[in-house]
Amino acid sequence: MSGDTVSGDTVSEHPGKVRIGLGLGARTPLAADAFAVIIDTAEDLGIDSVWFTERIGSASPDPLVAMAMCAGRTTRLKFGTSVMILPGRNPVVLAKALASLAVLSGGRLLPAFGLGAVDRREQQAFGVERSERASRFDEALEVMRSCWSGEPVTHHGRWFNLDDVTVQPVPDRIDVWLGGIAESELRRVARLADGWLPSFVTPTEARAGRQMIVEMATGHHRRIDEDHYGVLIPYAIDGPTEIAERIGAARRPDLANPDELIPTSWGALRDLIEAFIEIGTTKFVVLPVIEPTGVSLWRRHLGELSERLLDLET
Repeated sequence: MSGDTVSGDTVSEHPGKVRIGLGLGARTPLAADAFAVIIDTAEDLGIDSVWFTERIGSASPDPLVAMAMCAGRTTRLKFGTSVMILPGRNPVVLAKALASLAVLSGGRLLPAFGLGAVDRREQQAFGVERSERASRFDEALEVMRSCWSGEPVTHHGRWFNLDDVTVQPVPDRIDVWLGGIAESELRRVARLADGWLPSFVTPTEARAGRQMIVEMATGHHRRIDEDHYGVLIPYAIDGPTEIAERIGAARRPDLANPDELIPTSWGALRDLIEAFIEIGTTKFVVLPVIEPTGVSLWRRHLGELSERLLDLET
């Protein structure tokens, strides 16, 4: 289990079950019929999970609302956030909401948290100065984990003060996923996370990042489960390749060919997933940066995703 005490660890090449989920971005339609088709089709095709982004300024649904709708419409499909912004939220109220969702869905919740919006204008909505985000994040996550224990929580920190607060229901287990590839982000994963889900990274970077997390987690007397190392892969199929080039250059200007991180065909996406599997990655979220426009196109797209990728699962 994540967080277990260990004396050492190594990176295993094939540590666990490969699972492939679908990421939904800022352009995901809010119309009830289209949204329902995406969720129902993902369930019917055997897609492992769906992951919802948080963008206040987009038409995509709020992630808590989207996950609740997903939980109510499905019986097998897991669901998560990629990512939910934690600083600026009341951690006790959020712990209650997520615990309720985890229990009511039978443990299908996969929350992933981030520091905040890239867009400074959107960041204002959370009422937190950018310089305060990391400190608020760490303390808020500590409070939430304490709340999920079911025991009375007394906490006096820089940002939150609680005396004998109890949160119900008590979930069996909620695994928290964090992303990032910078050293400070890897350190946070090692100290606080149950799983790692970076994006816009190469397999080589993922392998090196994982090794660093393993070593740093050992220093904190923690261990992240071997099958809790994943990656979010954006892809751009059925659209201009210039989109992939533009997005890649914006997110990874340090790379000579950043567009290689955004496959532009099913074959290239499959090849990239296989390259990650070879270095021990087992959990995948594939996110179409060019989303289908319309119910029938979504059905076709998800059908192709199922045919081209799901046989990689083990």
